Amino acid sequence: MFSEISDSLIAKIKWPESGIIPAIVQDYFSGRVLMLAYVNRESLEFMRERGETCFWSRSRGELWHKGATSGDFQKIRHVALNCENCTLLIQAEQMGKGACHTGTYTCFGDETGAFNILERGAETIKNRAENPRENSYTNYLLNEGVDKICKKIGEESAEVIIAAKNGENLTAEIADLAYHLLVLMHERGVSLRDVAEELVRRAK
Repeated sequence: MFSEISDSLIAKIKWPESGIIPAIVQDYFSGRVLMLAYVNRESLEFMRERGETCFWSRSRGELWHKGATSGDFQKIRHVALNCENCTLLIQAEQMGKGACHTGTYTCFGDETGAFNILERGAETIKNRAENPRENSYTNYLLNEGVDKICKKIGEESAEVIIAAKNGENLTAEIADLAYHLLVLMHERGVSLRDVAEELVRRAK
């Protein structure tokens, strides 16, 4: 049984006459809002037993186990209620292609918020690797390989230290280092999710 959906949490829910409440699904790793759906007591109990998202389809009048047909399951990592106990926040690990039936990762299209800028950067690097562009610095680094990339990381790390000591341009130098780290991660097959998981493990 999924412990995040506890008896105490269920007892706090203020169910309306319809017997359903909204549930916001958020990517556990990036914070991106994946989708909005609705749950009733039956779907909540399903999630409690399986640890995967399940909603109540208002149009079909039946339970909707997310990913049952598409394979794009959502593994629940944390559940919380809003301040008025009438809306669920489900933080989930999105599996497969994404949350939306249209094929996009979220049901809200391509967000532009700075919160997911690292993911967007990683995606751009992956795109450059798959679709090389002439005069692309990213393609230059990837073609040169890990030795060149590591050399650049060494240089950028030194520039971060110098900027920190001098008290100027630190933000720009950290951004340069972050970019080169993303290139190295792609080259070595390490994802942002891998790093996030390691940080979560250490936090515990």
